[in-house]
Amino acid sequence: MSERIFDPSNVTPAALPRLLAALAATAVERDKRGGTAKRERDLIRESGLLKLSIPRELGGAGADWIVILDVVRRIAAVDSSLAHLFAFHHLMIATVQFFGTSQQARRAMEKTAQEDCFWGNAVNPKDARLRLRRDGEYYRLEGVKSFCSGASDSDMLVVSALDEQQKLKIAAIPTRRGGIRIHEDWDNMGQRQTDSGSVSFDEVVVSDEELLVSPGPLGSPFAALRPCLAQLILVSIYAGLARGALDASVAYVRELPSDGAARIGSDPFTLHTAGELFAQVCAAEALLDRATHSFQQGWTRGDAITPQERGSIAIDVAIAKAVSARAALDVGSRMFDIMGARATTARAGLDRFWRNARTHTLHDPLDHKLKELGEFALNGLYPTPSFYS
Repeated sequence: MSERIFDPSNVTPAALPRLLAALAATAVERDKRGGTAKRERDLIRESGLLKLSIPRELGGAGADWIVILDVVRRIAAVDSSLAHLFAFHHLMIATVQFFGTSQQARRAMEKTAQEDCFWGNAVNPKDARLRLRRDGEYYRLEGVKSFCSGASDSDMLVVSALDEQQKLKIAAIPTRRGGIRIHEDWDNMGQRQTDSGSVSFDEVVVSDEELLVSPGPLGSPFAALRPCLAQLILVSIYAGLARGALDASVAYVRELPSDGAARIGSDPFTLHTAGELFAQVCAAEALLDRATHSFQQGWTRGDAITPQERGSIAIDVAIAKAVSARAALDVGSRMFDIMGARATTARAGLDRFWRNARTHTLHDPLDHKLKELGEFALNGLYPTPSFYS
């Protein structure tokens, strides 16, 4: 993957390396502990990186998606949970831009820049338990939403719910609003510090200006880029996990006594495995790079983007996802063929790469992406826009 010059306004060039070093130093211990990574979330706040996607004129860094997703990938290589939260923060800000008015987007970005807001996710269209009903001048949210990554310690939430006509609605509201209760019920084997548990809403007030209805969910070819960005974030995390697993295995071998490192480094079967995994990682990164540039072109097109252009972006993202997901799973497992049996000690925590990849790649089954790619390869059909395609 090509190197990027990281020098946006409000963020020093040293911010990312310092953050990566801090996350790497505690990644194993925190993976075992789980729960909310409060200190690390605060480090991200202090780094200025939450402002990356916000235009300079609104107090942000004005970075494009090529830079933003490269940062996501680099964070994922050392801590995929925090990469997930960081990426979803920017996805939520983009969601307001995709689905809301220009005034709503401007207010959201100005607030984020001025207050260092961290955005959380409560958008899960497949969970129909959360309802939105009219109540005089306002609306009320009532019910539960699952898989709410990053809701803990967030300042703003993007929420999806069904209205009284069973139509999907999206709102952007403060996390600390009365009636919102975040549950600490995320106890999965991987991505253990994403706080992807459930959130309850008890008669939570929502105003008209907080509903994102222009053009609304998937209401235009540009709005339909939102799922492409969500999928591209997954690709960035998978590619980062694959690179992180490979780097960890290389570092482990190099830290062995010299005779052990020399023995492993000259074994033809180990070299074969290392070469195969290295090729997978490079392929995932190259396809991520291509898909990211494709998405950035579509983002720049804005409302002028055509359905065909959007479809082409979706195919590029699907290809990258298929390769990167398999790379993350394969490298996270086969890295032990390079390191040997002693690397399986719980103290080393090297199984976290596979556990994180296995958990995250189930976000939506890869088979659906392969079916879409097959439809395009055989029949020339682009994926039908949905929250997952």
